[in-house]
Amino acid sequence: MRTASLIRLLLVLAVTSLVVLAVQVLAPSAAVTVTLVPQLSSWKYLATASAPAATWKNNGFNDAAWSAGPGVLGFGETYIATPVPFGPSATDKYRTTYFRRSFTVAAPESIGSLSLAVRYDDGFVAYLNGVEVLRRGLPAGTIAYTTLATSHEGTAYESFDLTAFVGTLTAGANLLAVELHQTSASSSDLVWEAALTATVGPAVAQLTRGPYLQGVAPNQATIRWRTSLATPGQVRYGESVANLDQVIDVAASTLEHEVTIPGLDPATRFYYSVGMPGTVLAGGDALHTFRTAPLPGTPSPVRIWAFGDAGRGTPAQAAVRDGYLAYTAGHPSDVWLMAGDNAYDAGLDSEYQTGLFAMYPSLLPNLCLFPARGNHDQLYAGANNDILEIFSPPTQGEAGGLPSGTHAYYSFDHGNVHFVCLDSEGSSRVPGSPMLTWLQQDLAASAASWVIAYWHHPPYSKGSHDSDNPADSEGKMQDMRQNVLPVLEAQGVDLVVVGHSHSYERSMLIDGHYGLSTTLTPQMVLDGGDGRIDGDGPYQKLTPGSGPHEGTVYVVAGTAALAGGGTLNHPVMARSLNVTGSLLIDVAGLRLDARFISSTGAVLDSFTILKGAPVGILDPEEASALSLRLAGPNPTTGDSWLAFRLPEAGPVRLTIIDPTGRRIATLVNQSLPAGDHHATWNGLTERGARAGAGVYLAMLETRHERRTVKLVRTR
Repeated sequence: MRTASLIRLLLVLAVTSLVVLAVQVLAPSAAVTVTLVPQLSSWKYLATASAPAATWKNNGFNDAAWSAGPGVLGFGETYIATPVPFGPSATDKYRTTYFRRSFTVAAPESIGSLSLAVRYDDGFVAYLNGVEVLRRGLPAGTIAYTTLATSHEGTAYESFDLTAFVGTLTAGANLLAVELHQTSASSSDLVWEAALTATVGPAVAQLTRGPYLQGVAPNQATIRWRTSLATPGQVRYGESVANLDQVIDVAASTLEHEVTIPGLDPATRFYYSVGMPGTVLAGGDALHTFRTAPLPGTPSPVRIWAFGDAGRGTPAQAAVRDGYLAYTAGHPSDVWLMAGDNAYDAGLDSEYQTGLFAMYPSLLPNLCLFPARGNHDQLYAGANNDILEIFSPPTQGEAGGLPSGTHAYYSFDHGNVHFVCLDSEGSSRVPGSPMLTWLQQDLAASAASWVIAYWHHPPYSKGSHDSDNPADSEGKMQDMRQNVLPVLEAQGVDLVVVGHSHSYERSMLIDGHYGLSTTLTPQMVLDGGDGRIDGDGPYQKLTPGSGPHEGTVYVVAGTAALAGGGTLNHPVMARSLNVTGSLLIDVAGLRLDARFISSTGAVLDSFTILKGAPVGILDPEEASALSLRLAGPNPTTGDSWLAFRLPEAGPVRLTIIDPTGRRIATLVNQSLPAGDHHATWNGLTERGARAGAGVYLAMLETRHERRTVKLVRTR
């Protein structure tokens, strides 16, 4: 009996074990890490005095003549396993060595992430199946055999996430190719070793781009992101980071997610998260937030960050970003303008990943980017891989302005500022073309107090590009100057920001100059001063809105990642620099302040434009001090505008003193309340005679203090 019971028990346990085993076999396994290229594996390599054929990085290239050996490969270090030839002599070594490693992927669609661990000395570019996936220690743009790297030691592995490039893998044979560059012809060592790993298992979507804000308007905002697998989309949002109580679900599965949130209140702060039903991929924190734009015409202060020629993914670009962040700490921007060449060298999707999305991860989720197209922002077949598809600017008038119907050029409003983005690269620039026809109609329809236009090719520059040369940039600079500027200036555009030239160049207040630099006349310079409140005085435009032909300031800000080149001597420019940096613009009421911020956060140039009556030009920090400032052009042949601030009410006298110290005119002599005031000297003495050319002093006196400012009158 006991024997039979024991047998039955053993049978039950056996069956149970089989069931458990079956469940274990049939149940989906957790994601596991697989090695595609092991550490210390064998690599093909080529070390010669020149580069191989351009197809060396492609899978089908014949490398039978190349040498091979296990890692670590190189020379000059005790841990080298495979010595690589270094060249003719110790002072004339090969500048670049090339490596290839084949590996097999059975099911690339099952790969959720990809990681490359590298030991290298000195700089390298890595390719998967011919597509660049990683660059370290080398400049942006085309790399030649002779291109030198920055110094880097290869003593330890460094890991890099290549998940964004999982889509380059194919079923079967794949290739990891690397070009390794030296710092100099006499470099003492060379090191290459790498391992490629992937996670494989249940399909788990990962965030590979974004989220990033687009098309923020008074009543809506668009959020975009990319996932490694096609999934449904979901955005949760609300006015409190702790309560994202509104949900938008998108049932269709896609890699490229674009969700517009409608029905929002203007000038209101919202927080958000992105993902799919049941899964949050990013957000729900203070980083993922946006503020809807104020209604068009609202005189709300607005801060604008603007620059061109950024997308190189280099330390210099990162330094410009960090200089901006240091300067604006606690007061972030509301609008972000990029004036073209946003991804070098050819505007590839992978270059956008490196030069933009990986460069500004703390800004893209909360600062809406409005890009213009540059000559390096090329267009490609297929979806979501160039500037006209990666971004979603307002094209139907949803953020103010007239509908353009194209991502190439468009307009939008933020409060009392009207922005116009033009396409100097790919759209027709001739009079009567669709872009110029739309531009004229859009500007005529705008009632904004301020208009800022931006595009890529500068109408005036003597930097790395010469706007006087009709052959430079296929004549696009000349076209914009001759055909577009007359439209802008006739509609009273205040500020133009461009890139292309890798320089910072900032004009005086000018109007009507559409020819070569040699054709500039004094009549075209409405104010030849520096535009600084603490210098020659701000630029003054009398019409509170957009008055035709009252002057425009033109800024070339193409140094967001690289500076250098050119004579920097264009005669319209008040300030020219070969220094990396970006432009920060503040608009409040009828005052515009612009500052060029260096990579260290220093202000290297500034100017101010005032509109209407010359009041309110004093800085906020001067509120507790007696202050006197010029509010108009200096020198001048006409009126001299003066603004002053009183810290307390009381008797005030403002007079004009000639060079001998004699009072020749009294502008104010009365009791005034505390606050801002202004006065105008028409150039006449108290006897009604016109004051001669020369230097004068304006003197402000109260019961306790005195302030003076110098005036210069010319004939």
